[in-house]
Amino acid sequence: MKRPDRSLVSITLLRRLAFANIVANAAIVVTGGAVRLTASGLGCPTWPRCTDESYTATAEMGMHGAIEFGNRLLTFVLVLIAGATLLAVLAYRPRRRGVVPLALAVVLGIVAQAVIGGITVRTQLHPSIVGIHFVVSMLLLLVAYALWRRVSEPDGRKVPVVPPALRSLTWITVAASAAVIVVGVAVTGSGPHAGDADAVRNGLDPQTVSQIHADLVFLLVGLTVGLWLALRAVGAPARAALTLLLVELGQGLIGFVQYFTNLPALLVGLHMLGSCLVWLATLAVLWSTHERHPTQLPQPPTPAPTRTPARSSR
Repeated sequence: MKRPDRSLVSITLLRRLAFANIVANAAIVVTGGAVRLTASGLGCPTWPRCTDESYTATAEMGMHGAIEFGNRLLTFVLVLIAGATLLAVLAYRPRRRGVVPLALAVVLGIVAQAVIGGITVRTQLHPSIVGIHFVVSMLLLLVAYALWRRVSEPDGRKVPVVPPALRSLTWITVAASAAVIVVGVAVTGSGPHAGDADAVRNGLDPQTVSQIHADLVFLLVGLTVGLWLALRAVGAPARAALTLLLVELGQGLIGFVQYFTNLPALLVGLHMLGSCLVWLATLAVLWSTHERHPTQLPQPPTPAPTRTPARSSR
């Protein structure tokens, strides 16, 4: 029998690195929000350099330059975490199905985000590019979450744990959550926090687009309540749906307070963090609708018992 290769990394380390990708990608969303909320979006007015002569911020650029340059440095932290995760995935034995493409996608996604960030600066913080930057961050969180869940699962096939109708309701809830995020990007693009005093806005009426965003939030909360009650009714796992509902209510409260208090920067930053948490909680609900069963290895055939011939007596 062939002896299995010895793994160079433990499954615990692999899980921690995968989880670190989730935390890091959520953190850079928040720090990116801080850049915009402090009007530091053009603190480094060019890319990839911070100025035409220097890759780093200078003392003459003041606080805005330091904030923007600090956020750029965080990208290298993300690359290090994602790169370490990819190396750990490659070194782990037995090799997990589907894990390598996910780990590679995280690395490539972070590199793509750096390029989009550069385009954002080059286009003077155009709201459409800023919005794309945020949406790609949500896609990166999706891939990082899928990676974390995959390294924690066995290599068997996926088995649904809820009825087909509830799986459909779950996907509708995921679509509503994504719509809330996309329209929220449009709300931000119409508001006062442009990242720089001279940055343009998207031209949408803030009150109208905020009302559309609120309507979608009400739809999402209603879908989540219905999904939670339906899961409980059929005896399916419902904790993830309840968690999503609680996160949505907290996020909704922050959203209403920030709207009626003229969008203070601190609450807007918390709302951006809340967007990440809502999206991650939505993904947790989606993953809770199935589980993977370990692959059953074929058992070697049991040898037939040998029969001792009876001695003949005389």
